[in-house]
Amino acid sequence: MRILLVEDDRAIGEAVRDHIAALGHAVDWARRISEADESVAVAHYALILLDLHLPDGNGLDFLRRLRKRSDATPVIVLTARDQYSDRIAGLNSGADDYLVKPFDLGELAARIAAVARRYNGNPDPVLTVAGLEIDHAARRVHLEGQEIVLTAREWAVLDALLARPGAIVSKDSIEDALYAFGSEVESNTVEVYLSRLRKKIGRERIVTLRGLGYQLADTPKRRSK
Repeated sequence: MRILLVEDDRAIGEAVRDHIAALGHAVDWARRISEADESVAVAHYALILLDLHLPDGNGLDFLRRLRKRSDATPVIVLTARDQYSDRIAGLNSGADDYLVKPFDLGELAARIAAVARRYNGNPDPVLTVAGLEIDHAARRVHLEGQEIVLTAREWAVLDALLARPGAIVSKDSIEDALYAFGSEVESNTVEVYLSRLRKKIGRERIVTLRGLGYQLADTPKRRSK
């Protein structure tokens, strides 16, 4: 997933960015509301992690503007404000979840996965598709009882294909899932990681639709011997 992190604290921002990037997510980091506004104007995000106390204003004002223009991007509020009234204000402003600082990075990862599942229509943490058993919470994939070990980038590609099961996913969408702003992207990067993923889960499970994109085959065809 491509995630926007809105956080002005350098230590917290670096820890959160590095942790979720290690899970295979592309992360753009905005330190001010003005930077967050610029980011959402030019990129599509699967999730926003939003601090409330920012140098140029209140994060809830940013959140309310998103919802006012019918932007349904899921938002997890990250804040030191632990009063029930603060939590209620965040949820009433359109937040999908609320995590109080200091928080465990493992819990944050679990909440990110839970919110993503809800928005993708797959509330069960274990998804079975194309003969694969995929446990998002544990970051594990099994095929015919055997565990398949994926790298962070391979997970990012699989997540992009799973975001809308059966739908065609464009090359640009996969590229967005792999890289944040400012990253060096080679022209064949998507093809390289798709090829690596195909070798692990079976080439027939990822269908290429020329000029359109890629699709995770729900019932992959068996190649004749």
